Amino acid sequence: MTEHVRAWSGRPLRDITLAEARAGLLGADDLRIHPDTLAAQAAVARANGNPQLASALALAAEIATLDEDEALDLYESLRPHRSTAGDLEARAASLAERGLVRCAAMVREAATWGARRGLLA
Repeated sequence: MTEHVRAWSGRPLRDITLAEARAGLLGADDLRIHPDTLAAQAAVARANGNPQLASALALAAEIATLDEDEALDLYESLRPHRSTAGDLEARAASLAERGLVRCAAMVREAATWGARRGLLA
């Protein structure tokens, strides 16, 4: 499986070494995991009887497709008292329209949970 593991930059895992890092030859995208790698890990977890881990890794694969600013903004929107139910539904709809169905479901679940506990703006 490691022959298919790659960074966001496309660099294969075998080319990401301490020597490369010391030489200053690695960039941030060489250290960022590729969504396909997370999806492959999810498949391994599922095949080995760990559906909870598989689900978490599949969600992580979707989150990894977001650029850094959007991922941080998503995180911020899910913090207590940061978003209204409408804000979260709009975000979930936007994510779903882009095919990020697990992310959309997570945001909707957070909205439901936050509403029950009085944590929405």
